[in-house]
Amino acid sequence: MTDYSISLWSYNLSRAPASVAALAKELEQGLAKASEEGAKLLMLPEYFVESCLAFKPEGLRPDQEMAFLAETGQVLLNLLKPLPSKYGVSLLAGSMPVKTGDQITNTAYLLANDGRIIRQDKLCLTPFEQDPETWFLTPGNRLCVFELDGIRMAILICLDIEMPALSSLLAKEQPDLLLVPSMTEKLSGYHRVYGCAKARAVELMCAVAVCGVVGRSEGTTQNETNVSGAALYLPCEEEFGFNGVAAEISSTDGLDREEPYLVCMVPVAQLRRLREGKAEVWPGAWSAGHVSIYTDDLPEIRSKA
Repeated sequence: MTDYSISLWSYNLSRAPASVAALAKELEQGLAKASEEGAKLLMLPEYFVESCLAFKPEGLRPDQEMAFLAETGQVLLNLLKPLPSKYGVSLLAGSMPVKTGDQITNTAYLLANDGRIIRQDKLCLTPFEQDPETWFLTPGNRLCVFELDGIRMAILICLDIEMPALSSLLAKEQPDLLLVPSMTEKLSGYHRVYGCAKARAVELMCAVAVCGVVGRSEGTTQNETNVSGAALYLPCEEEFGFNGVAAEISSTDGLDREEPYLVCMVPVAQLRRLREGKAEVWPGAWSAGHVSIYTDDLPEIRSKA
């Protein structure tokens, strides 16, 4: 494997599909476009399914929205399942609420072009996602590392990419590519997610692809604004142009119906060569296991001063 082409679609929630079938048709058109462009994977953002609030039932309360979107999402997935094999393009169908018993998770589904379905729950939830008055969710507790088209990948949903502890867990797995679907309300959130994504590329000597929803869903009661862009980050190495940015579309709120869409190439062979010892200073899966923390008010430290 040398290079791997992916498409990142920062879906604009104001598209306001009229039905689940209409949304599935939009996504099929997206897969057809990605196929024509030579991409092997199309990624959608976190909670893009919120666009379905455009046809929510009359009188639906905010604390009922997750259950409605979970039901809608399952119908959507069933419509999408045959499409990756039809177009030869795997689909990371963003993330959506998934109801299991009396619990709801924020879950990403990757529908692989070989027929597999790979599931990843969000591991670290925002305060909003833990509010019993609105979108009350349960965090996941497993991180899946998988191979697709010969590429070693993992999915970290939005806030998960901001957690260095997850980067430490992933380091020994040597991923080639992290996929980061996101939803950020403000420019500050956009910079947190995208800045941390770039840091993870440096730490793990891998590629990190990010896209997030933009615009505002008709019928929303929670997310009046969404700000995002689209980007592929690489390690800050000379052969990648020094700054770690392989491709990037800057942030937008999508309120003028703009919608970032990025096709980019993951240089898999070069990344693997760098991890094998050709990087400038990268220490590998460095754990800090030999480091201990102390404070300067300990007696033994004072006595040596």
